[in-house]
Amino acid sequence: MNNIKIGVVGLGYVGLPLARLFATKYEVVGFDINNERVRALTSGVDSTLEVSNDDLIAVLKKEESDENGLLFTTSIESIRNCNYYIITVPTPVDKNNRPILTPLIKASETVGKVLSKGNIVIYESTVYPGATEEDCVPVLEKESGLVFNKDFFAGYSPERINPGDKEHTIEKILKVTSGSTLAVGKKVDDLYKSVITAGTHLAPTIKVAEAAKVIENSQRDINIAFVNELAKIFNLMDINTHDVLEAAGTKWNFLPFKPGLVGGHCIGVDPYYLAQKAQEYGYHPEIILAGRRLNDSMGSYIASEVIKLMLQKDIAIKNSEILILGITFKENCPDIRNTKAVDVIFALKDYGVNISIFDPWANIKEVKHEYNLDSVKEVPNIKFDAIILTVAHNEFINLDYENLKKENSVVYDVKNVLPEKIKNKTL
Repeated sequence: MNNIKIGVVGLGYVGLPLARLFATKYEVVGFDINNERVRALTSGVDSTLEVSNDDLIAVLKKEESDENGLLFTTSIESIRNCNYYIITVPTPVDKNNRPILTPLIKASETVGKVLSKGNIVIYESTVYPGATEEDCVPVLEKESGLVFNKDFFAGYSPERINPGDKEHTIEKILKVTSGSTLAVGKKVDDLYKSVITAGTHLAPTIKVAEAAKVIENSQRDINIAFVNELAKIFNLMDINTHDVLEAAGTKWNFLPFKPGLVGGHCIGVDPYYLAQKAQEYGYHPEIILAGRRLNDSMGSYIASEVIKLMLQKDIAIKNSEILILGITFKENCPDIRNTKAVDVIFALKDYGVNISIFDPWANIKEVKHEYNLDSVKEVPNIKFDAIILTVAHNEFINLDYENLKKENSVVYDVKNVLPEKIKNKTL
């Protein structure tokens, strides 16, 4: 474990915490093509809020040296002398839910340009089984002119970052590791084991590690789809779903999943990666895609439930004022990637209503750029016909709802976090 120099390619929600952690023991260079992001990190500020300013500054290096610590760069030359490369770029889906490997391929091209004999390239991005060796390695070979498993090697260690979670931080979550040979797998495992206090699990092959990652989130997706379907059924029966789940939860082996909007960069995306690969092998996955369809339908379902509530209270729909509380994909986190709160918003807009979005966590410019929607960080100074809590930010729990509501109005609590006296209905 001597003379290790690590290049981390991609400094988002996954790459930065990983680079920061490795920098406590090794010389690390963090590379990203986003100039603004690199400038902010170099000044000791992480806009994703995953790494505290103090923790970042503690490992920060302002210039290249052989000392342990973290140097940020947009220059490919600054990562040329690394012997381990870890690629942590996003792997989203397109509008038709087909995997987009473009960031992964571009990152592989970048690393391929600086790859040297004996180097190990480790991928952390979520992919379908086979992507590392079938899609990425050929790019590395082409760009470097080196031969896989002779001149350079590969590994796969799927990210397990939980954005916004300050309890289950990266070093406290057990890490799956793998390598393109048994010996390389051991090296990759030793590298992660040196910083991950929770320990590691060395998978026998890269494909096994890739498959493990996609089924982790596919399993959660299917389980949430089940309780979302229950919520729809029990709503028709006028039964409170959360009361049912609480009662069922008294059995020792009942799984505590709750209904809700399923977005984000993992659970709302990973099942499509597995489905895509399955279809390439001639198998059409039924349960996986059924779960995705049901979860993707929840935005329009919530919108229709709110409209029904308004009609029952004789509230005029057209030009009504509706407040959306939260546009990030989860609570107490600024991440807006693949947020399903926007599904609720766009479904409501079809009814001709006026939408206001209040989210103290979301970046206003990012929301505008990604979804062409206007959000604010301060409580709007008007009264609303309907209020929908879509994200359970702490700031929303103690809001003065009476001051936000018109005399005749409705409150719909998607997350079931508000007192009964405040809300009219929950999912």
